[in-house]
Amino acid sequence: MSWEDSAVIDWEEAMQQCGDDEEFLRELLDDLRDETDQQMARMEESIKDEKDDFVPIVRAAHVIKGAASNLMCEQLRSTAMALETASQTAANSKDGKNNPDVMKMVQEKFDALKIAVSNYHKKLEEI
Repeated sequence: MSWEDSAVIDWEEAMQQCGDDEEFLRELLDDLRDETDQQMARMEESIKDEKDDFVPIVRAAHVIKGAASNLMCEQLRSTAMALETASQTAANSKDGKNNPDVMKMVQEKFDALKIAVSNYHKKLEEI
């Protein structure tokens, strides 16, 4: 199963995580949206930056992955994890941002995360 096929939010599981307190869950999901938007802006800035440093991307993707995991948001979790892994690989690459293959890999994972974030925003509007 690809990340596109996974649930944006597993509502039942998320409700269990919050002790069946829907108001609390909605607060946490709003907080996750805000945190995700901040981390996405940091990653966008880091990707555009000339410095050969992928660590900010690794950290930001890790933050999204952890928070999304706690709230049963599988698309966000899996795409953030893929970006975290790709960025860690890029950070360990000797050519880093000067290597087109490395940058393509990171950009593809970042683009997938952008789609997952957009799907998450849409889901929040629905609920």
